[in-house]
Amino acid sequence: MAAESQSTPESNVNGWRLLGTRDFGCLWAGQVVSQIGDGLNKVALLWFVYEMTGSALKMTAIGLLQTIPPLVFGPLIGVYLDYLPKKTVMIVVDLLRTLMVLLIPLFYTFDMLTLERLYVLVFLISIVSTVFGPALASAVPLIVQRSQLTTANAFLQSTTNIGVLLGPAMSGLGIALIGAQNVLYVDAATFLVSALFLLPIRVRDSRTVKGLDVLATPVMQDMMVGFRFVFLQHRVVFALMITAVLYNLAISAFVFLLPVVAKELLQVGPMELGWLWSALGIGMLAASIWLARTPQGTFQDRIGKIGRSLAIGGIAVCALGLIQTPVLFSTFLLIVIIGGSTSLFYPVVWAMLQEVTPEHLLGRVFTTFSVGGMASAMVGMAGFGWAADTLGPAVSLIGIGLLLLLTAMVTVQVSRRGHVVSPAVA
Repeated sequence: MAAESQSTPESNVNGWRLLGTRDFGCLWAGQVVSQIGDGLNKVALLWFVYEMTGSALKMTAIGLLQTIPPLVFGPLIGVYLDYLPKKTVMIVVDLLRTLMVLLIPLFYTFDMLTLERLYVLVFLISIVSTVFGPALASAVPLIVQRSQLTTANAFLQSTTNIGVLLGPAMSGLGIALIGAQNVLYVDAATFLVSALFLLPIRVRDSRTVKGLDVLATPVMQDMMVGFRFVFLQHRVVFALMITAVLYNLAISAFVFLLPVVAKELLQVGPMELGWLWSALGIGMLAASIWLARTPQGTFQDRIGKIGRSLAIGGIAVCALGLIQTPVLFSTFLLIVIIGGSTSLFYPVVWAMLQEVTPEHLLGRVFTTFSVGGMASAMVGMAGFGWAADTLGPAVSLIGIGLLLLLTAMVTVQVSRRGHVVSPAVA
C-alpha cells in the first residue's frame, strides 16, 4: 500500500541517501531525463520553426503560445488537480507530451506540417505541461517525510539545473548531426522515459477521487477556496506570495538582461554569452546540491537562509552594475554567485508551502503561486527591459539588485510573522 511506504525504514533517510530510495530516486531520475528533454525542446523547436519559416516574429510566437496557458488555465487546473491522483496525472501528462511532440517531426516527414498545425501542437503541449509542475509539487509531500521536504525540493531543482546545462548543448550538437526534426524524436522519447520512471513510485493519496462527479461541482467556488487560503486565511502563505512576486520581478529580469550585459557592458559575442549562461547554471546547481545536504532546520532557520542568500545576490547584482570596466572573469564569478544565491528561494518556499497547505488544497495553492510568479516575471522583464533601453543596462542591474535586497528584507518580516509553521491539515 502507498500509505504504508511512509513508515518504512527508507522514509527515515536524509540528504544524499534520499536519492537511493525507490520512490524519490525514480522521481528524481525521471525528472533529470524530462528536464534534459525540455532543454532539447527549447533549442530544437525554435530552430526548427525559424528554419521552416525564416521569420524571427513567427519564431517568437512559440514563446507566446507557451506562456498563455499557465496564466489563463492555471487556477482552473489547480481545482481539478486537487481531486485527482497526482501520480496518474503526471504519467498521463508525460504520455500526452510524448505523443504531441512526436507528431511534429512525423507531420514534417509526411509533408503534413503547416505553421498553423505546429502552433496548435505547441499550444496543446503547453496546456498539458502546465499541469505537470503543480502536480509534481503537490506529490512531493505525499512521497517524502516532512523533515525531508527542503532536501527533496532542492534535488528536484537540481534536475532543472542539469537540464539547463546539458539540454541546450545536446540539442545544438544534435541539430548539427541529425537535424532539428530528428532531435524532436529524442525529445519525445525523454517524456516517455519519464513516464516509465513514474510507474514504480508509491504516492500516498488520502483523497477520494471524485472522477466525473467533479465536473458537477461549482468550479468558481472551489477556486475561491484556494484564493482565500492564499490571500486571506494564512498569513505566512500570503507573505510568501508577496516575496515570490518580488523575487520573480527581479530574477526573471536579470536572466532576460544577460544578453544585454554581454553585449553592452562586456562587449563580447555569443560564445562568451554562453559562458555566462553556464556560470548561472553552475551557481544554481552547486547551491541546490548544498541545500540538499543541509538539515532542513526550523522555520526561522530556513527563512533566514533565503533572506541572507537573496541579500548576497542583490549585492552581487548591484556590484555587476557598478563595475566601471568589467572583466569577463570577474563577471563570470559574480554571475556564479548570483545563480547560487538566488536559486535557494524556491526549494525552501516550496517546502514551507507543502508543510502548511492541506493536502486537498495543494494543487490550487501551487497553481496560484505559478500564475502570480509568471505574471510578475512578465512585468519584471518588460519594466527592467524598458529601463535598460532608456537609462542603460547598468542602472537596470542596480534596480534589480535593490529589488532583491527588498525581497530579503520582506523575508525577515515573514520570519517574524511565522514563528512556527503549522502542519498541514487534510
